[in-house]
Amino acid sequence: MGPRTITSTPVELTPLGFGASGIGNLHRVTPPGDAEAAVGAAWAAGIRYFDTAPHYGLGLSERRLGAALRDRPRDAYVVSSKAGRLLVPNEQPRGVDDEGFIVRDDLRRQWDFSHDGVLRSIEESLERTGLDRLDVVYLHDPDDQWRQAAGEAMPALAELRDQGVIGAIGAGMNQSAMLARFLRETAADVVMLAGRYTLLDQSALDDVLPAALESGKSVVAAGVFNSGLLSRDVPAAGMTYDYRQAPQPLVARALAIADVCATHGTVLPAAAMAFPRTHPSIINVTLGMRTQEQVERNVRLHHQHVPESLWDDLRARGLIRRDVPTQSGQGRGSQCP
Repeated sequence: MGPRTITSTPVELTPLGFGASGIGNLHRVTPPGDAEAAVGAAWAAGIRYFDTAPHYGLGLSERRLGAALRDRPRDAYVVSSKAGRLLVPNEQPRGVDDEGFIVRDDLRRQWDFSHDGVLRSIEESLERTGLDRLDVVYLHDPDDQWRQAAGEAMPALAELRDQGVIGAIGAGMNQSAMLARFLRETAADVVMLAGRYTLLDQSALDDVLPAALESGKSVVAAGVFNSGLLSRDVPAAGMTYDYRQAPQPLVARALAIADVCATHGTVLPAAAMAFPRTHPSIINVTLGMRTQEQVERNVRLHHQHVPESLWDDLRARGLIRRDVPTQSGQGRGSQCP
């Protein structure tokens, strides 16, 4: 399966994307050499879509990603970043960031979905990455700020897109209901849906995925491992689901899905990566990666054959919803990232 275009835009995404939160020291320190090697391995594997954000490591992810890509042909890859959190001086630093990234907290995040805030955010992201442009810009987690995000930030992004400064615009969130509103009610071309269309959570079928089909717009799937529980062949107690310890019933369900995967000649994480692509609106799966080894493992899983009969079996056993669609060819292993 080759690159797919974000509907009504010139932007093409490879089916597998590189999520750069990990190289921003999410939860643990990633040495600079590991970050550079991870981006290099992704490039060698044919991955050409890279997603970052100011939030990730208080700018560290953007700086590292930009440095790793700087000598690559600019027209050969796509970079997305996000707006909504400005980075401003922290008047009361405590030493280490308190939002999950192991970095100094000389800066802090300041919510800002105003027109000027979006323009400033993009300008500062360009400075940190050293790139000449951002191909895609998402509004980042506007859960509590719909009015300003829809009324000021999205029109600001639309102006830049219509001027040719940005290729595509949208929003990225861990919930699906508001993303449906962005698709239906704003100029968004694409949304990044985190964790709400996975083997353990198909709630996006109730809102954002129908909205994408109705509006003819595109969806990027992230968080397909639900922060960990679907990332191993055999799930275990103590693993995380949506960044918290997974409840035992979910662990049991993940184990049951893993058993069915085995009977179909595949493994749970390969199925978790293939599953979102069964929906016709989902054009890309983006995974967080921080080392060369992680990239190479994810690419192997991406290429692993996942038979469409698996989805039928999971439906029949009540392990996924019966209204999960199957798009012929999307659930099969691909020969290119």
